[in-house]
Amino acid sequence: MMQQALDFREECDVLATLLEPLGDDDWGRATKFKAWSVDDVIAHLHFFNVAADWALTKPAAFDELLAELFEAMNGNEGHLAFSHRWLEGTKGRALFELWRGYYPEMAERFAAADPDARVKWAGPDMSVRMSITARQMETWAHGQALFDLLRKPRAESDRLKNIAVIGVKTYGWTFANRKMEPPGPPPHIRLTAPSGGVWEFNDPSSDNLVVGDAIDFCQVVAQTRNVTDTGLALTGEPAKAWMEIAQCFAGPPEDPPPRGERG
Repeated sequence: MMQQALDFREECDVLATLLEPLGDDDWGRATKFKAWSVDDVIAHLHFFNVAADWALTKPAAFDELLAELFEAMNGNEGHLAFSHRWLEGTKGRALFELWRGYYPEMAERFAAADPDARVKWAGPDMSVRMSITARQMETWAHGQALFDLLRKPRAESDRLKNIAVIGVKTYGWTFANRKMEPPGPPPHIRLTAPSGGVWEFNDPSSDNLVVGDAIDFCQVVAQTRNVTDTGLALTGEPAKAWMEIAQCFAGPPEDPPPRGERG
């Protein structure tokens, strides 16, 4: 059983527990992420869960879905609007139940798959392991906007390491995506895990360094927090330049939220 698939399911379970008590009037409430509603977040997560699942299990259907998505976006329909149209207007509790009913079965399929097999995606192909890890990251990152909206703390676990690893691996991507040269080698990263352990990445360095809480680091690379709203300690130009614009997800360059907006 692939651990990352189990971690994905647990991440979804945490979000489902948060949303279960919501009433009919709550699904349209706007978050601080681009003013997306709760409905918008779940529609986005479910659509791309299905897309990732089809890339694994029904590649021809995935190709058709991706072609439809790109055609819509080329016609100036955003991916969120397309997701809602593809869902035929399903909203509220019905949308929540659709998402909640799908992800456990999807997780089982990924858990049984070869983690090193390659699957298609909107960008470059990726491993099955990375595909489901990306779904965990998206669930966690978009889920942050919902925890913020409902003013609820989120109990984190060491499954967060999967997201930290994506963040570490996308140092170069962050700059390349903006057509910039990295200002130096990737910094050494030393993070305190939710369990209290220490995770370290990249070559040791005393003058190019990111140190702090793993939750803060993941929030910065997933752009749910501005780095100045965290307790991360940054040493050296590469570390500082990266953390100001870090982006661990695919797509065109995005800017982190302004200081104080989501802190």
